[in-house]
Amino acid sequence: MKNKLFAVLGTLILWSIFYAPSVSAFDVGAQAEYWIPAFDGDLRVDNNGIVGTEVNLKDDLGVDNENLPGVKAYFGIGNHEISIAYSRIEFSGAKKINRNIIFNGDEYARHSYVESNLNTNMIDFEYQYKFLNLENILAGFSLGLIGKIKYLDGDVSLRSSAHDNKENIRVPIPMIGLGINIGILADILEARAKLVGFGYDDNISYDAVADISLTPFPFLDIHGGYRIMSIKIDDVNDLSTKMDFYGPYAGLSISF
Repeated sequence: MKNKLFAVLGTLILWSIFYAPSVSAFDVGAQAEYWIPAFDGDLRVDNNGIVGTEVNLKDDLGVDNENLPGVKAYFGIGNHEISIAYSRIEFSGAKKINRNIIFNGDEYARHSYVESNLNTNMIDFEYQYKFLNLENILAGFSLGLIGKIKYLDGDVSLRSSAHDNKENIRVPIPMIGLGINIGILADILEARAKLVGFGYDDNISYDAVADISLTPFPFLDIHGGYRIMSIKIDDVNDLSTKMDFYGPYAGLSISF
């Protein structure tokens, strides 16, 4: 009985390697994710030649960690895939500051009670070309070149009894990188990783993710992993900031 079972499995493996039809795969789907990152960031806002104070969002302003839900839609054909992802970043803090802070040209005095908000839409436009694709093999493998534009559209504000200031954040960040997929068990279990980034001198931004996905039923994909993202904006419209996010996430995808 065991010999017959091994013979059947061996036949299926050989068929998948040598005789599986070669077609241009067509894939379209949607994905929902829930990211639980730790957060740290520095911020400075100048105004008309008045240099602002570089503040730490957590230590100086009391900004707390927040979970980040997101959605994504993607379309793929053959070795090409295009996707657009959206998530909303909303952080807030409130505390008596322990030093003078200059923000957008105004000085917030030490011991003032300051309420702060950082709200921005984050939109990722991504294109991937798989220049190495061995999807016909049972334990598949692919390697792709990625081009991405990460667009931030939002604002940061500080409010006290004496001042109420807001500065817009509108900046595109181009990125390039690589993506790798490893089919551990046909189309049932898969490991994936992506790393994209761009920068010069100290102005470096990057976005990296690694996860394991399970497909218990056709069209349904459950995945979880770890994501690290660093955003650096240097003197764009009088605003400079560095924000770091790192933590686990989980997601659910439906594809057709």
